[in-house]
Amino acid sequence: MTHDDGGHPPPAARTPVPRVLCDTGSLAPSDDTSAGALWRLAEPGRQLDANVVRLPPTRRVDPHTEPDLDVLLLVVAGEGTLVSTEGSQPLGTGSLVWLPHGSTRGLVAGAAGLSYLTVHRRRPGMRIRPLHP
Repeated sequence: MTHDDGGHPPPAARTPVPRVLCDTGSLAPSDDTSAGALWRLAEPGRQLDANVVRLPPTRRVDPHTEPDLDVLLLVVAGEGTLVSTEGSQPLGTGSLVWLPHGSTRGLVAGAAGLSYLTVHRRRPGMRIRPLHP
């Protein structure tokens, strides 16, 4: 094995180590109307995708069906409502939700907005295919 100048194995040969990625409590939108990802997992070689997402007060993610991926959702700040074919369920800080693949789900942020962490298996890269098989 080749070593770098410091006597350490080259970075590709190093064993991965656990580490703190961020403090979700310190993530804050630039203003109360900002929506979207506040943080994304971007480490190379990962098997997971993860995002911390912010929905401003009363904004929503329309109900949709995810055919391929199970998703874990953890509310890290605020409150809102999970909308599914089974009805609506209130969500608050600390709510941990399993969104199984094939399920229809949507979110509505409450008066204080809603910030949540999602974690799921990493999606394969986008492939360009011919229009007709």
